[in-house]
Formats: sequence, C-alpha cells, structure tokens
Amino acid sequence: MNIAVDEPSRVEELLALKNKARQRWGMLAAASAAVIGLLAYGSYWYVTGRFMESTDDAYVRADWVGVSARIPGYVAQVLVSDDEAVKAGQVLIRLQDRDYLARRDQSRAERDKAEAAVATHRARLIVATSQVERQRISIIGARAGLAAAQAERSRSNLDLQRYQGLADDHAATTQRLETAQASSLQAGAKVQAARASLAEQQSLLQISNAQVQVTTAQLAGASAELRAAEARLTLADQDQGDTLVRAPIDGVIGQRRVRAGQYLVPGQPLMAVVPLRQIYVVANFKETQLGRMRPGQPVEVALDSDSSQRLQGTVASFSPGSGSVFALLPSDNATGNFTKIVQRFPVRILLNLRDSNVRILPGMSVVATVDTRVCEDHHER
Repeated sequence: MNIAVDEPSRVEELLALKNKARQRWGMLAAASAAVIGLLAYGSYWYVTGRFMESTDDAYVRADWVGVSARIPGYVAQVLVSDDEAVKAGQVLIRLQDRDYLARRDQSRAERDKAEAAVATHRARLIVATSQVERQRISIIGARAGLAAAQAERSRSNLDLQRYQGLADDHAATTQRLETAQASSLQAGAKVQAARASLAEQQSLLQISNAQVQVTTAQLAGASAELRAAEARLTLADQDQGDTLVRAPIDGVIGQRRVRAGQYLVPGQPLMAVVPLRQIYVVANFKETQLGRMRPGQPVEVALDSDSSQRLQGTVASFSPGSGSVFALLPSDNATGNFTKIVQRFPVRILLNLRDSNVRILPGMSVVATVDTRVCEDHHER
C-alpha cells in the first residue's frame, strides 16, 4: 500500500519540477526578448529616431484662385462643370456681348471721326503755312516796289529842280516845267501807294501767322480727341474681350456658383480654380521641435485617408511668427496671471508629386515627419 501511494507523489513532484523549469525558461525568453527589443529601439532612437521631428497637426493646402467677372452682364453660357480640369486661358463663362459689340462699334466710329478731324486740321495747317510763305514773298515784292517808287521820286525831284533852274533862266519852257512838276507829284503818290501796299502785306502776314497758330491749336485739340477716342476704343475692346471669362491658372474647378441666365456684377465670386499639381503641406510644429529644422530637409508625409501611402517632400520655409501672433485676437501675456504654453509655428512643406499616383486634395490631414540628420551631417562636416 505504501509503495502504491509513493509512486503517484513522485510523479507529481517530477511534473511540478518540469513546470517550474518551463516557467523559468519562459521568463528568461521574455526577458531576453524585452532586452533585445529595448536594445533595438535604443539603437534606432540613437541612429535615427532622435533626429525625426513629427506632428499630426498638418494639413494639405493649395493657393486656389477665385474666378469673377470684370464687367457686368448676363451669363450666356457656362462652359465647364464641377470638378473639371481646365488649362490657363481656357474659356469658362461666356457673357452676352451685344451691348459691348455696339459700344465697340460706336467707339470705332468716334475714332474714325477723330482721325478725319486730325487730317482736316493738318491740311489746314499746311495751307496756312503756305499762306505765310506767300505773304513773306509778297512783302519782299512790296518792299522792292517801294524802293523803285522812292527811286523814281528822287529822279523826278531832280528833274523838277533842274527844269526849275532852266525855267528861271528862260532856257526851258513853262510846259516842260509843268510836266516835271506833274512827274514829281506822281512819283510821290507812287511812293505812298507802295508804302500802303507794304503795310497791307505785313498786316496779311500777321493774319496768316495768327491763322497758323489757330490751326496748330485746333490740330492739338483734334489730336487729343483722337487719343481719347483710341483709349475709349481700347476700353471697349477690352470690355468686349472680358465677356469671355477665362481660367487664370491650370487646375480643377470647384465651388461653381454660376448658372446660365444669371446676372453678374464685377468681383462676384463665380467659381474656384484649384491647382492640384501645386499643393503643399502646412505643418504646425511646436517651438521645441524647430531647433534642428532647416529649409531643404527631407520630409515624409503620411495621409490620414490612407496611412499606407507615403509621400516625399522638402521643408520650404518657416512662418515669421507663431499662429497666435497672426490671430484675430492675439494673446497678451503681460496682463493677468501667466501660464506658459508651447507655441506652434507653421512650416511649409513642398511635395514631390511628379512620380506619385497618390490622390491628395487640399484640406486633407496628414502626419509630417522631418528628418533633421541632413542638418546634423552638414554641421559635422
């Protein structure tokens, strides 16, 4: 009986010893795995992890452009739909252009009328200038006539004096003396007539010069009116061209609020053009993370929409102030009780999308991780 009882007890002791041995080996394996894990994590942190700065306060942004009309008018046709890709210069909206075509034709007619007026005044100026030259020539002729008349008067006076002496000596007849007296009087009259003619031609020259000045002023006024008409025509052409609302940049249409038949006013928001190939990330890092960050460092971006996707980027720039500086109501820590709060600074990250097929849209949340080892290696060298 004792032998039968001792045998089961012996078996139980052996099983207990085996279980303890298994537990010790399990604990040893777990401890070893923990040590290996700690060593691996420590190695990763020392080699890589301590240089990585990450934040989930990051979002995709794009400098989208709002589209609006420059002139008022009714919408004749909307040529794009929501979420449609467009190219810069592509026509998006067509306005009714009947009034603008009529204004352009009116401005063109005013321009033609002004050109005709300028041509007329130029011709008149040519005529007036020619008249001035003609009067100058006439004055030269009048002066020559006056000189001839004065010479004839001098000759007649000498003849009169000579025949007067001869008549006193009874060497010439009275009739001959009377003829000399008449010739002298005629010569004097011709001198007076020549002087009057010269004065008349000089007066006509002044009138011609005044006419040139008047015509020159009229030409200047007509030229100014022509320039004004050309400017009005240019504005009319621009207004007529602005009836076609074009895309300012390449992108995708969003927020389309315009419909055919709608009346538009200048500056009214119609739609947005979002440049999806020029999107970027704004990551708000804590100020304690910015110590080793520099422009040009590589960035890995993970999208919340698909965490398995990874995009590569580069640090482009840093905001000149924290978000609180540019807030509508910035905080003033100089008043009241002070509580220190770590500030965040927006960091712009440019994405490399040339070889990527990842669907990324403005407004998406991402996780940005900056590798600051590039900066560290630069300082070590």
